Amino acid sequence: MTDSHAPAAAAPVGVNPVAAAPAGARTAADVATPEVVAQLVRGVVGSGRTANHTPFTGAKLADLPESTPEDVAEAFARARAARGAWTATPVRARAAVLLRFHDLLLERQAEILDLIQLETGKARLHAHEEVQAVALAARHYGRRAPAYLRPRRHAGVVPVLTRTTELRHPRGVVGQIAPWNYPLELSVGDALPAFAAGNAVVMKPDTETALTALWARDLLVEAGLPAEVFQIVLGEGPVVGPEVVRHADYVSFTGSTRTGREVARGAADRLVGVSLELGGKNAMLVLADADLDRAAAGAVRACFSSAGQLCIAVERLYVHESVADRFIERFAERTRAMRLGNSLSYGADMGSLAGERQLETVVRHVDEAVAKGATVVAGGVARPDIGPLFYEPTILDGVEPPMAVCEEETFGPVVSLYRFADEDEAVERANATEYGLNASVWSRDGKRARALAARLRTGTVNVNEAYAAAYGSVHSPMGGMKDSGLGRRHGSEGILKYTEAQTVSQQRLMPLAPAFGMDDEAYAALMTRSLKAMKALGLR
Repeated sequence: MTDSHAPAAAAPVGVNPVAAAPAGARTAADVATPEVVAQLVRGVVGSGRTANHTPFTGAKLADLPESTPEDVAEAFARARAARGAWTATPVRARAAVLLRFHDLLLERQAEILDLIQLETGKARLHAHEEVQAVALAARHYGRRAPAYLRPRRHAGVVPVLTRTTELRHPRGVVGQIAPWNYPLELSVGDALPAFAAGNAVVMKPDTETALTALWARDLLVEAGLPAEVFQIVLGEGPVVGPEVVRHADYVSFTGSTRTGREVARGAADRLVGVSLELGGKNAMLVLADADLDRAAAGAVRACFSSAGQLCIAVERLYVHESVADRFIERFAERTRAMRLGNSLSYGADMGSLAGERQLETVVRHVDEAVAKGATVVAGGVARPDIGPLFYEPTILDGVEPPMAVCEEETFGPVVSLYRFADEDEAVERANATEYGLNASVWSRDGKRARALAARLRTGTVNVNEAYAAAYGSVHSPMGGMKDSGLGRRHGSEGILKYTEAQTVSQQRLMPLAPAFGMDDEAYAALMTRSLKAMKALGLR
């Protein structure tokens, strides 16, 4: 890797160590065979034709069905016809499907790792993060769904006389629009709690990563999910996406803030619920007392996992001025040593960008920043010698407004360095964005770091970790504040959002109205005394 900015053509081959494919390594032709594709696309409701491609080379992976608006309507009709029997299935039996899926996923992970890599271009270890995340969610909801969904007794308006129970009913057919960057975790990973809650799902994955979602659907069916309960439609987002929103009883969307607003408007017009995980411009704070070696290694994960194409990746790095030079030296050294690779095997530290649009944004942000005075500390060049969409992990210093990289989400392997003098300044600057998805704080003093974390306006904060600690804590909610979204995945919120709450109250012995010959005034006096007594007794 070079320390200076240079045009792509000047990228010195071999400066970045490249993880080479072992002899006899698998290729796209070995993985996305016509037989495999034919098996998977049986799950698509579509009458047209489209295709997807691998970022590693740009070559076509598979021919796929493309769905029309009429196909989307048919998929919802099929799902509605099937979901009654699935809803009537006891919750423990539904949850057992998730536990069987968990085991099958881990047993057959090599298959899905190949597909994820081919469709996204990411390194194999980063693909494995998706397997880990989905296994965690499957186990969690497989174990906890019966408890989350059980009827709950609540205090009635009058103790003893009023019996109140909260019930949870599935919403019906959930419409899910999933992105390309984490095609396993953000597709089936989000669908698992919807199925456990008794819903059917019609999913629109990104066409370029459709094989991953289709593979996961096949595995769920193998685990015992009725096939008709899980429908998949494919096609252009502006065509198929609005149709999914138009027919759904609830909408789950992960993607850009701009598109998320459109999805929310469409759901609001129909008065159906929606959850949105949207963009981020996430910050990492390195305090004066941080373990700099540990923080530098964490920054590599925080900034460059999946080539930075991770909603919770760090794009802004704030370092206390007293340790900034030492931290930057350690971080840059680790970044320059990263191995870029395009093989279906472990060994690469970072893979490819997923599409031309991502590469264009990365190049625009870096080139504009350098033209306006920023310095490239590491990276800053494309690597067409490895693949058409490879770009070196890049560290920028001296970034200031109005550089686009300062405030716009890059969604690529680019991070900007900033120095701060005190922690109040760091918090203020970290919060000075329209986004609020994830943050990372590094300090040897855990109590101090947690107190600072509570002041950050983000849905998750990791202390001495990049993002995995909070995201992997599936008992706890995960989602964004401000323009980073609505709703949460994981924990109770991650499954209860797919349900409608119903309150059933039974009144016994006497009505909540004048009775036994009381007139209105006597009844009002009785209720007044009762309300005062209940407060005095500490009743809630």
